[in-house]
Amino acid sequence: MAVLTAGHGKSVAPIADSGRGAPLAVRRRRLFWPFVAPAAFGLVVFYIGPLLFGVWTSFHRWDGLTPMTWRGLGNYRALIDDPFFRTSMANTFEILAYVGVVMFVLSFALTMVLREMRGRKFVRAVIFFPHIVNAMVFGVLAGFLFNPSGLANTALAAVGVDDPPKWLAVDNVFTLIMATMVFTTTGFYVTIIMASVDNIPLYLYEDAELAGAGAFRKFWHITLPLSWDVISVCAVLWTISSVKVFELVLVFGGSLTGSGPPVETWTGALFIYRNAFTGDRVPQFGVVCAAGVTSLVLVAAFTLLLRRLMRRDPIEY
Repeated sequence: MAVLTAGHGKSVAPIADSGRGAPLAVRRRRLFWPFVAPAAFGLVVFYIGPLLFGVWTSFHRWDGLTPMTWRGLGNYRALIDDPFFRTSMANTFEILAYVGVVMFVLSFALTMVLREMRGRKFVRAVIFFPHIVNAMVFGVLAGFLFNPSGLANTALAAVGVDDPPKWLAVDNVFTLIMATMVFTTTGFYVTIIMASVDNIPLYLYEDAELAGAGAFRKFWHITLPLSWDVISVCAVLWTISSVKVFELVLVFGGSLTGSGPPVETWTGALFIYRNAFTGDRVPQFGVVCAAGVTSLVLVAAFTLLLRRLMRRDPIEY
């Protein structure tokens, strides 16, 4: 307990210390578990528990009904030999790499264009809008636009193109899926990056202009370094999101055969779905869990590597 002394030796009311024994600190400690316990319970029950059960199941042969049979690393060896799984993981990493590069290039370009544009908040909202629309809608819309008698081929025929591309053919549909993902996700990352760029002081750009710096130099020496932390977070978010691509592939690919996407369009999430929940075959939950664990390990390793490569010393301004 500290006592303040005013002039002429007069004492003033005591002020409580902020140490561990202070009443406020005690109340905070008492409120810690009532606030944290519900979230911790949900985390254990809905995330950690199923994750541990999935890891345990990945070492067994199990169809969901009969007792589990220990298989060790057999499910993981089966995945390595499974061409469907290899195709699915290759497609997943293509989405991660190709869509990610195009999307971030467009995000930076749009950020620099919108930074000084009048009405940029409205334009940013328009660009962001496709992200909040369910991916199933774009899958249905693609079938309307790109089927052989759809709007795209009709427009091409009107300008004299007699042999339009087969947009939804097996060889082209995965490229169309990636292009749709670029369209639907770019606005989300533009919004995040612009929020960071808007916090950069304008006088830095003014000083750079006085020094004769052009648009590229201002981007390279000011915008990119001062928004690097946000960019690295966006890279991690995209890495995680790319592994969970499911609805868009399901609707796009399902429009080709009517019974499900062809293997050439499968992603890791779709491989798990097709082997666990379609009813076309006996569920192989051991293999499915092994695929999920493999995807998790690969994404975690890639994320850690990405964070390591993108780590920079903080810049103060």
